[in-house]
Amino acid sequence: MEITNKTLPVTKEDLKAIFVTEEQIPEEYSLSAELHQKEYLSNGFMKIWNGPSHLVYSPVAVAQPNGSYQRKLIGTYPICTETEALEALDAAVAAYDNGRGQWPTLSVDDRITCVENFTQKMIGQKDSVVKLIMWEIGKSYADSVKEFDRTVEYIYATIDALKNIDRQSSRFEIEQGIVAQVRRSPLGVVLCMGPFNYPLNETFTTLIPALIMGNTILFKPPKHGTLLFYPLLKAFQESFPEGVVNTIYGRGHAIVPALMQSGKVNVLTLIGSSKVADELKKLHPKVNRLRAILGLDAKNAAIITQNADLKLSVDETVLGALSFNGQRCTALKIIFVHRSKVDAFLEQLTAAVGKLKYGMPWEKGVALTPLPEPHKPAYLQECIEDALAHGARVVNEGGGTSFESFVYPAILYPVNEKMKLYREEQFGPLVPVVPFDDIEEPIQYLIESTHGQQVSIFSQNHEELSLLVDPLVNQVSRVNINCQCQRGPDVFPFTGRKDSAEGTLSVVDALRSFSIRSLVATKLNENNKQLLNQIVSDGNSNFLSTKFIF
Repeated sequence: MEITNKTLPVTKEDLKAIFVTEEQIPEEYSLSAELHQKEYLSNGFMKIWNGPSHLVYSPVAVAQPNGSYQRKLIGTYPICTETEALEALDAAVAAYDNGRGQWPTLSVDDRITCVENFTQKMIGQKDSVVKLIMWEIGKSYADSVKEFDRTVEYIYATIDALKNIDRQSSRFEIEQGIVAQVRRSPLGVVLCMGPFNYPLNETFTTLIPALIMGNTILFKPPKHGTLLFYPLLKAFQESFPEGVVNTIYGRGHAIVPALMQSGKVNVLTLIGSSKVADELKKLHPKVNRLRAILGLDAKNAAIITQNADLKLSVDETVLGALSFNGQRCTALKIIFVHRSKVDAFLEQLTAAVGKLKYGMPWEKGVALTPLPEPHKPAYLQECIEDALAHGARVVNEGGGTSFESFVYPAILYPVNEKMKLYREEQFGPLVPVVPFDDIEEPIQYLIESTHGQQVSIFSQNHEELSLLVDPLVNQVSRVNINCQCQRGPDVFPFTGRKDSAEGTLSVVDALRSFSIRSLVATKLNENNKQLLNQIVSDGNSNFLSTKFIF
């Protein structure tokens, strides 16, 4: 995160000054025109939509000549109905055809080729997609570029991982007089819904592995971060057989329940709210046939012990708590600090936050930007007022100051169990700090928490770390030592305990999550050996094959 030399308290006038007029937006970062999407991809066709559309406003508010401020309109997208959603579902079901369709029976090598073709077309749309990420969700231009590039890297890593899996499966195994070939086969129709905070990357970390394993896709873009997928629809259409990738647009509560109630969705993949996931799963009439791959709520804690390196702890807390304004499931959302360190920690943390550059997403080195959710500033203010009412104070001067869609970070101390911020996932630029005297206090917090994604421990004492690691790995899925919580590298498993996740994602784990091990087996005798050899030599089966993908 880049820092500035500003040390004076931030005021509402300071925040007001970052919102510019239309003429002051640098031309190289502006959209060439409003993007009014009138098409959606269904059953291999770009279908025209003539019904109602949703107005997409950027979190960037533009100063008007009359002195007011108005969120910039950047486009519209279709508000389709249950009818269009069910048509897309039927297309995906037909394309899968009970596992007999062209896509699920295609060879791994051919599916990889299709994904590679898509990726090249996707790269050709980089400029449009990156700008739309920036304008739709307020992510800095530099981070929007990083999200795009990381997504492309993830796709290629997925391809390499699938090649390795297939190579390992390209031989026959013989055990106890039985010869068999074991491979991974698809699950069916996947309903894919991603989050707004990493709309491209997080969506594609489920969509791409589900797709490349031979499943057919129903894809609903997130509420914020919808238009950025429009430049990619043609690439999907041209790269995959009809009905393999289908997009659904509209109000989630109006179109998704019918999809689940149909019983035709085989896999639900959602990165979002555990409450929503629970409700959707209950709608499925055959829940035992439904596989769920879910990335859900998190309230990741940092534990800063009396043996911590204070500067390191502060640096990692700033990154962990405030990257993309704290709008990350892996963000540090509550900070436990040993009472002997807390005064010095707060002093250094306040200084570090005060140096963060804030402004519009296109500004070089900007670390804090406007928030995409219209209701978020009001919710964050509620959290601050609730904390103040229960004995906390805003430590940093100007903390919590807001104007339009921008909220300046607030460090709140001392936070206790009576406050919203103690339990609720704020998903924004608030940093709750809790003092503790006994290490058992933060451990008990994690034990009692409904969330179990990650934790960060800060200590330079190896004995202390040893005593903390062992109990905490049984409470969360990842323990980070002297560093912030994070998802990557993408080869590492990404999951959570309790209400934080279901299923595991990583480059390899995702491929496994969206497939199942299947095998063809027979008794090992001369007749069956000849039959298997003939099938393999003819090359007519994509499952029974010893082809080696390079």
